[in-house]
Amino acid sequence: MATTSQPLRGKTTCKKIFWAVFPHACFIVSLVIYAFLGALMFSHIEGTREVTVSEEYRAFLKNLTSLARNLSDNVTENEKMFKNNIRELFSTADPVWFINPEDRWNFFGSLFFCCTVFTTVGYGNTYPVTRIGKYLCMVYALFGIPLMFLVLTDMGDILATVLSKSYNEFRKIQSKILASKLCSGSTCSERNELKPRAQSKIVINEPLMIMEVLRSQSGMKRRRVKYRNVELFEMLIARENENTQPARNKSMERWSSCPELAREKTVSRVIENFDKIGKELEKLDVPFVLMVLVIFVYISCAAAILPNWEKNMDFQEAFYFCFITLTTIGFGDTKLEHPKFFLFFSLYIMIGMEIVFIAFKLGQDRLIVLYKKVISFCAEKNMPSKKIYPK
Repeated sequence: MATTSQPLRGKTTCKKIFWAVFPHACFIVSLVIYAFLGALMFSHIEGTREVTVSEEYRAFLKNLTSLARNLSDNVTENEKMFKNNIRELFSTADPVWFINPEDRWNFFGSLFFCCTVFTTVGYGNTYPVTRIGKYLCMVYALFGIPLMFLVLTDMGDILATVLSKSYNEFRKIQSKILASKLCSGSTCSERNELKPRAQSKIVINEPLMIMEVLRSQSGMKRRRVKYRNVELFEMLIARENENTQPARNKSMERWSSCPELAREKTVSRVIENFDKIGKELEKLDVPFVLMVLVIFVYISCAAAILPNWEKNMDFQEAFYFCFITLTTIGFGDTKLEHPKFFLFFSLYIMIGMEIVFIAFKLGQDRLIVLYKKVISFCAEKNMPSKKIYPK
């Protein structure tokens, strides 16, 4: 029996772990599939579009050649005028004129674009040009952004649980260290001597059963029964015996005979896991300064690694790029030369966006508390003072 019970226990634990991880994996897998489908769609639409030479592009080339011809051999005389004219000319230029659609809208470039859409970063260096691509981008963002926020909320519960537990453990260790420092040898020995004396006086009374109360009261047999409703006592005792039976559970018997009930219970547990999304994030209460420190360390680690494959960035530029990306500002002034590395960088962005989201949530809670204090203080100041009238 022991050999057969161990594999059954292993199977049940594996099933429990699977159904516990299933909601989290479902969100992440659905987001990955959504990103890959969007990459295939936009690479087919934008990458295969026909490049037509417009009248604006031809006018731009004519003006550029005329400025080059009018530039005299003495560059110092017309240098200032040439700079102003060339600046005005290039301000009217469209970046699409200088981009090959097949190079920009390959699979990895389209996947990079999809990630910037549903993460709401939007650098601005890659955008749809065709009318169909613009319409599909709006529809894609309409469903992708809620899915991304759902993944962020689900990951936020995990990070909130980890942060709260680690912070509570740190506070316990800190309190123990402070207690050991404050506790001297003489005072500790006196406290240890007083502890068993105080504990010996404490008597813990466990709740007694109805039958034990009836048996312990010897005077109950001699005394006349005030309550002649014997059936009420019998029903109470029978109910008590049913609750105190540790032998077998009726629900387990029904599940063993009917496995559909067990499946319904597992399905209900999975549904409860979906309903609990965002609850742990609401309970999180850690210092705001700690979250700022975590964000600084998190961005600094990426800023130290990113210049290894992006040669146009140093530590400060990479730190600025990571901050603008994680806060979903996305100016687009700093661009990535290798979008393929963005695939490995996307996991970092998702976790970092979640950390920043938690920090913003904590900052919002602190601001609400501050506003409440300010409003209550102003209300107390404006309240009229009570006048005491003589009797």
